[in-house]
Amino acid sequence: MVLKLVVGRTVINKKTGNVTLFAFDKEQGLSEHTAPYDALMQVIDGKVEIKISEKQHNLKSGQIIIMPAGSFYSLKAITSLKMLLTMIRSKK
Repeated sequence: MVLKLVVGRTVINKKTGNVTLFAFDKEQGLSEHTAPYDALMQVIDGKVEIKISEKQHNLKSGQIIIMPAGSFYSLKAITSLKMLLTMIRSKK
């Protein structure tokens, strides 16, 4: 039996936002959801397919993408994946 993992570790957690490091095994991911804050995703290692508001993007190591607050997004690791997710809480 092969155990597939998704691991997340919060690096910074402040009132103004947080930074979380994620690791995914190949073909693991996050189901569609939304976040109330803008988010920046940076691929540290690997490849990922991310869908933001029905538009698909394929990213690899060193690339970044911004997910606007309120947009629906999901992701699936194409290879083993390490990514950094920065959530920015803006004042309104």
